[in-house]
Amino acid sequence: MWFAGPARRAPAAGRPRALKLGFELEHGMRVGLFGGSFNPPHEGHAHVAETAKRRLNLDRVVWLVSPQNPLKSGRETADLAERMALARELAAGPGMIVSDLESRLGSAYTIDTIRSLKTRFPGVHFVWIMGADSLSTFHRWRGWTQIMREVPVAVVSRPWISLKSRFSPAARRFAHARRSPLEAPILPLLKPPAWVFLFGRFNFQSSTALRERLHSPNS
Repeated sequence: MWFAGPARRAPAAGRPRALKLGFELEHGMRVGLFGGSFNPPHEGHAHVAETAKRRLNLDRVVWLVSPQNPLKSGRETADLAERMALARELAAGPGMIVSDLESRLGSAYTIDTIRSLKTRFPGVHFVWIMGADSLSTFHRWRGWTQIMREVPVAVVSRPWISLKSRFSPAARRFAHARRSPLEAPILPLLKPPAWVFLFGRFNFQSSTALRERLHSPNS
């Protein structure tokens, strides 16, 4: 780990205890955090991650596969190991990391995960990444206003929901903090709240449609 010293050395004062996160980040990196249940992961997720990485000039994109989405019942969510394996198949490009960090931290909420990472890596420029479908329900997340004030946010367009999401409660609440897509390359360096809406080609895959197809008697 970046902050981990020799095994017998005590942690420095004020520094969090070493935790095996499964990945390394270096001072000055621009890192996108892409969270979700990924139930199951699909090409639409890859499109969001790749678009954000390219448009924001990110060094890494960390797919944070959640153990359980607090807004969904456990019966709807596949096994974590299965979702991790499927996500790794999609996130195979350079700079893509698939992580079970939230399970390692015991974190159930995005705001806690972000604060934990900022504490461990104070020299890293983090950005939260989401699809436009997530922006439309973002106001239902615990601590959503704090998330907007903790890190810059990049929203990537998704089919059917893009127009509606731009008039969502979160978009209206932080309308003053919305930046031009032309500023996307510097978004990781901006002081939050700051967010951009990135338009691009649409990918029509969705987890809901895939689950329905898998459970269809004709599939």
